[in-house]
This record gives sequence, structure tokens and C-alpha cells, in this order.
Amino acid sequence: MHSYEKLLLENRAWATEQVQTDPQYFKRLAAQQAPEFLWIGCSDSRVPADKITGTEPGEIFVHRNIANLVVNTDMNLLSVLQYAVEVLKVKHVIVCGHYGCGGVKAAMGNHHFGIINNWLKEIKDVYRLHREEVDVLPTEEQRVDRLIELNVREQIFNLAKTSIIQAAWKNEQRPHLHGWCYGLNDGLIKPVCEMNAGSKIDSLYEYDNL
Repeated sequence: MHSYEKLLLENRAWATEQVQTDPQYFKRLAAQQAPEFLWIGCSDSRVPADKITGTEPGEIFVHRNIANLVVNTDMNLLSVLQYAVEVLKVKHVIVCGHYGCGGVKAAMGNHHFGIINNWLKEIKDVYRLHREEVDVLPTEEQRVDRLIELNVREQIFNLAKTSIIQAAWKNEQRPHLHGWCYGLNDGLIKPVCEMNAGSKIDSLYEYDNL
């Protein structure tokens, strides 16, 4: 049996178990999508949003990319954000990084990885802003993990800079923004920052005609 065939078998077993437990499960799920949360996480296969938060399908709207970045020219991210905020009316947006992130570690070096270097440049910019704080830490692991936390903070700020978030803050006093880091070694999530709806940001990034 090929490895991908095992996935199909597991899917059938899971679907059968769900129906046996709750015959109306899929009918309810198909009828509507009303999550309270948008999760912006890393593509790392060890950090599945539903598993680590104990949530069910339909409870979290998910976007993932390398190193959980909020890039303000990324139409994929912005489309997900707009749909989540304006259509699904999510109450919370979570940016969740994870300790030991390979993308952040790669961005701290000078190796050429090909096209991914264009993406990692966003993290290099965060490193440049906080280099003095990061570089004084005694071990590489500590330096990488601190930059992972700082990167999450910067992505929360990037969210607040979008017109999508600012309009929702102004008109509906939501969503709240949360920056978290997940520990691969212990399975625990550490909150590192948050911005409540309507939080003040640098006026340079504010829009006055929303």
C-alpha cells in the first residue's frame, strides 16, 4: 500500500466514526461556517491548529505560510483576512509561531535557499530591527527563539496596519489580535502579545477615511 492510500483509509474510518457518534455531524457542518477565530500559523506539519487547541472542524478559519508572516502585499493572506473579518465576522485573529522554527533560523543566516529568500527577507527585516536584543543572548537556540517571539509581535503589528483590521476596529470593535508561540518540546502555547480592538498604533499607519 502506498503512503497516500493510508490517508484515504484513515479518512473513511474517521468519517464513519463521526457519523456513528453523531449522525447529524456532517449535515450541521455543511450547513454553515461560523468560526470565532482566524489562525495565521506556520506551514510546519508539527503545528496543526485544531490538534494543539483541541478544536473541531468549523471552529477555526486557518491560513498558514512559512514562519507565519503577515505580508501586506500577500494577496492570499489579505484575501483570507478580509473574508474572515468581513464575512465570517471573526472575533479574534491569532498569529501563532513555534519555537525552533526553521524559517526564522534560516533568515538569521546568509545561505542562499533560492526563491524562498524573497520570503525570508521579511524575517530578516525583523531581525535587523531587534538585532541588538537578539545577539546578546548566549546560545543560538535562545537567539532563534527570541526572534521567533519578536517576529510574532511584528506580524500582529502588520495586521493592525491593514485597512481591513482598522475598518473593523472602527465600525464593529473587533477583532482582537493575539500573538502566540507554540512549544514543540512540551506542546504548550505561550501568549507573547495582544492588541485589543481599537488599540492605538503609530498615526503614520492610520487611515482617516474608513
